[in-house]
Amino acid sequence: MELKQQLHLSQQLIITPQLQQAIKLLQLSRLELLNTIKNEIETNPVLEDDSFQTIESEGKKEEEEEKEEFLRYFWEQYAQDSYLKERGLQEREEHEDTFLENISVKSSSLDEHLLWQLRFAEMTQKEKQIAQFIIGNLNGDGYLVNPLEEIANQTKVDLQEVERVLQKIQEFDPPGIAARDLKECLLLQLKYFKVKNPLVKTIITDYLHFLEKKDLKGIANHLKVPIEKIREAVEIILQLEPKPGRQYSDETVIYIIPDLYVYRVEDNFVIALNEEGFPNLRINNYYVKLMNQNDLPLKAREFIHEKLKSATWLIKSLYQRQRTLYRVATSIFEFQRPFLEKGVGYLRPLVLKDVARALGLHESTVSRVTTNKYVQTPHGLFELKFFFNSGISAVSGDVLAAESIKAKIREIIASEDPSKPYSDQKIASFLRKEGINIARRTVAKYREAIGILPSNQRKCLL
Repeated sequence: MELKQQLHLSQQLIITPQLQQAIKLLQLSRLELLNTIKNEIETNPVLEDDSFQTIESEGKKEEEEEKEEFLRYFWEQYAQDSYLKERGLQEREEHEDTFLENISVKSSSLDEHLLWQLRFAEMTQKEKQIAQFIIGNLNGDGYLVNPLEEIANQTKVDLQEVERVLQKIQEFDPPGIAARDLKECLLLQLKYFKVKNPLVKTIITDYLHFLEKKDLKGIANHLKVPIEKIREAVEIILQLEPKPGRQYSDETVIYIIPDLYVYRVEDNFVIALNEEGFPNLRINNYYVKLMNQNDLPLKAREFIHEKLKSATWLIKSLYQRQRTLYRVATSIFEFQRPFLEKGVGYLRPLVLKDVARALGLHESTVSRVTTNKYVQTPHGLFELKFFFNSGISAVSGDVLAAESIKAKIREIIASEDPSKPYSDQKIASFLRKEGINIARRTVAKYREAIGILPSNQRKCLL
């Protein structure tokens, strides 16, 4: 047996803790990201939040320039030492299959309850689209938080039409829903419960500020009514619900804050990152100066060096994360412009590969950056992953998105005679008349996915 030495050359990616952190940052939700940044600020003395700093003097600006030059040099050296090459990052992503667990960031039970009623409401398709937008703008207590003028402007609909749709939603359960203030909320409940006592309405309309101070005698004096009558009326008011949406909420709920906004500006749509609440990270000048001192003890230098590496990496990774998020969202809405213009019924089929190919990214990057990221659009709040859909062929040659088909199924069922609900086969035939080739079993799958019961059970609900 002959022993030989052979030399083999191969490329291997060295995965540093910082590189792993960069990959994970892509998938963090907004809340997780803010917590991560907060923790880094608390544990890394080199890192500081400059959000509340005042305008600097000329002298400080010179210091900043010196610091930036030092950090630029520092980063270049660190990048070389850490094998941080773009190709290497992409290679790592191809093998990275450890995803952070999704967190439940919002209880949508109130939304679901209202949208379920909307399916069966007597509204046109246009009115239902306006209603979906209004429902998406209700807060956890069930109040409408945006002015109607703003909603009319965002939906490009007349104010009077938005007002009519709002009035229809205000007839939904729970009583008092979609009110714009406490007075309207309580008056809606009086109407719902058919309260006949006129004194109750008068107190709600004109004397709520007296009730806040528990000044029943003051109300009685103003109205010249016996105090006993006032107490009877107030007893009725106290039985009303000032926060009609809270019965559907969970005390542990964390409400979604959008990562992005899409605004309509004339005939175009503008995408904006939501930077509100994000700290303005920077490197503390004190530690930069220390690193330039020749007499700095070795242990102190090593400590500061490690903290500088961590801080500069975090700042660059955050910038890259936000840049990637913006690029991916922009690409998604270039594909999904019909949705922005007309609503969910006009979603186009889209897969991760389409966006990845358009941007020169790996599919895993697109997957990470769209997980637990939310966008506020003119048609409501959606997770970015919502816009990735499979498709069904139409006779015209077009391919319709699954969510678009689901919207059409909702519309068909909403228009049916409740005493004679449509079977899945009947719904499939309606869709085929519109040129959509779809099987009965596919209709059943989509119907179940949107939470609508089969025809025999819908009839049993009557």
